[in-house]
Amino acid sequence: MVDWQMREKRPLRGPRPEPAGPTLKNYITPAGLQRLKDEHVFLLSRERPAVVDVVAWAASNGDRSENADYLYGKRRLGQIDSRIRFLAKRIDAAVVTDPAAARQGSAATRVFFGATVTYKDASGLEHVVSIVGIDEVDLDRGYISWRSPLANALMKASPGDRVHLRAPAKTEYLEIIEVEYAPIPMDPFREPLGAESKPKVERS
Repeated sequence: MVDWQMREKRPLRGPRPEPAGPTLKNYITPAGLQRLKDEHVFLLSRERPAVVDVVAWAASNGDRSENADYLYGKRRLGQIDSRIRFLAKRIDAAVVTDPAAARQGSAATRVFFGATVTYKDASGLEHVVSIVGIDEVDLDRGYISWRSPLANALMKASPGDRVHLRAPAKTEYLEIIEVEYAPIPMDPFREPLGAESKPKVERS
């Protein structure tokens, strides 16, 4: 049998998925990783079982197409499962770096992940930022992502250095005043208001 006949007899297949690319490292502080783990445990062990219980109860009440509890519960379950998968990937990719860990030589005064940096902008105003993980950003506290344009501009600089901050509209020059490695306080995970952490349905 010729080759083209062999190929015709093979079953049709869907498109093959592209091989997974390299996992992007998720640099994060110990406290930030613990917060992700606490949320993951909460969703798996408390909120998801509670929502499953609500959905099962609502499904037993009859017509699902007009059952608001059932429809909302199914939608919420999809959101929870999506968040659980996201958290699992972030935790698996975590590269934990302690901002307070001792650093030797020039690394103690150069900007890397976990640094708290005081710098002066072009107008002479001083700013303080801490370089943290993507999941730890808090602009109100000056916590910026290590992948942000500002962090990229500051990386590897030392006190006294001038660096460029390249923004879409302009390029600004910043002067590094101080680089410090110290604990960066993180708020712990807190159960969100309105979370279905316990079954709230009554069974007859």
